[in-house]
Amino acid sequence: MVTMSDYTGLKPAWCPGCGNFGILRALNKALVEMEIEPHQVLLVSGIGQAGKLPHYTKGNVFNSLHGRPVPPAIGAKIANPELTVIAISGDGDAYGEGGNHFIHAARRNHDITYLVHNNQVYGLTKGQASPTSDFGFVTKTTPRGAANPVNPVAMAIVAGASFVARSFAGDIDHLADLIKQGIAHRGFALIDILQPCVSFNHKNTFQWYRERVHELEQEGDDRSNKRAALERALEWGEGIPIGIIYQDKLPVYEDGLPALKEQPLVRQHVDHGRVEKLLTEFT
Repeated sequence: MVTMSDYTGLKPAWCPGCGNFGILRALNKALVEMEIEPHQVLLVSGIGQAGKLPHYTKGNVFNSLHGRPVPPAIGAKIANPELTVIAISGDGDAYGEGGNHFIHAARRNHDITYLVHNNQVYGLTKGQASPTSDFGFVTKTTPRGAANPVNPVAMAIVAGASFVARSFAGDIDHLADLIKQGIAHRGFALIDILQPCVSFNHKNTFQWYRERVHELEQEGDDRSNKRAALERALEWGEGIPIGIIYQDKLPVYEDGLPALKEQPLVRQHVDHGRVEKLLTEFT
């Protein structure tokens, strides 16, 4: 039986009151409720405050470069599809430095879950504007106000992701439930998490979000309607919908790889002679 103590890691070094604490609790809660053992999980992170999360829980961990958690997450899932592979980024990591990987992973519908801590600012590097900073948001790098922000939820839908959701770090139960659904979904699952930064973003606070977020009605809702999903994705301001914005059953990239038809790569025999021959040939 899996318990919360199985996922107790190092003491977090985040700022007191940071929204990341809620995301950490929600992730651990989801994994425990799904009875997934730590050794069955691979957490792949980029750089930033969000990228520290794998150190504060348990599981296999791969720390990648800034904006690059998606490629190794994809590679790991191809090699061993039995792993629960979760990529973890901040909004700058995912939608800035890693924007190209994000779009093409969604387009190909790789079978990984992507948790993005979206605090609308670069927190680790002390408060610069990020790709999701609100229009006019004043920071050290945008003294006259930030430009138009990207809409990651709409971008994921248009790019071809088969599961697109949004949650709020202040609602742990709601977020944990979405994480469970994202993990269970076969295909690229984006969960954009509204995560207040108490140190460098004094606009998009916990109170600001609580006054605006509202849960979508999921019962009887046709979540595969892309046009309706885009309309929901574009809602921002006085009302911000959270929940599954879009979901559909689409072809999964890994299912089309001939090398995986018989068994996972991790279980296949490696002919070291052929490997040495290839290395010699291309040296």
